[in-house]
Amino acid sequence: MITGIVVALPEEITTLTSKRIGKGNCLFITDKILVAYSGAGPENAQMAAELLVSKGVIQLISWGCAAALSPLLKPGDLTLAEILIDAECVRIDINSLWHNSTKNLLSEFVVVHTGHLAESKSLVSSSKDKKQLQSKTGAIALDMESIAVAKVATQHKLSFLAIRAIADPVTMSLPKAVDQSLNDQGEVLLGKLLLFTLLHPAELPGLIKLAMHFNAARKTLKRVAENLDNVIGFDHLTPTAI
Repeated sequence: MITGIVVALPEEITTLTSKRIGKGNCLFITDKILVAYSGAGPENAQMAAELLVSKGVIQLISWGCAAALSPLLKPGDLTLAEILIDAECVRIDINSLWHNSTKNLLSEFVVVHTGHLAESKSLVSSSKDKKQLQSKTGAIALDMESIAVAKVATQHKLSFLAIRAIADPVTMSLPKAVDQSLNDQGEVLLGKLLLFTLLHPAELPGLIKLAMHFNAARKTLKRVAENLDNVIGFDHLTPTAI
């Protein structure tokens, strides 16, 4: 029984393994877990999920960080989405024993929130935009990959989980340096980030704060990873969990 995990960023992959994975490729990190490094965005996530399906996985996990849309969520909190809302406001329900078992298991180790998870096809950087999305969708959190992975799972009648730790709270607008250093696929280019910060030193406090929040999210993901064998080993998975 092989579980496939889609991860968008290398910094998120390190919460699962020290092994190097090339972008667009996948690698076994244990004999039962196959991790794909997708890159950011729904298109990349879809291709990574399809790659994992072609390798014979029987369940899919979207893994990484998310932005909070609810003020109740703090950096480092964990979200386990029970309803997904795509960019066109189409709803996908996750009604699975696997989801409920995972929530009960992980609640012993970290703060877990369940609710709606919304999709964005580009980085949402302003607090105002996040609040508007919350009002529109009723979602508690937002990411760019989970819904694409869930749609692949639905197509192939596979079980699915979105395991996402909060990085930026809803009250925080991302520093301009982040927007200025993005490539076309929504990934931060370190060289551009450092150059922009050098030219605009007032950006540094915001970047330090964001880094602290991101580290809190990564710490939570690492704690979840320590219990991942129990998560994927749930005995009563059904092939049509979505």
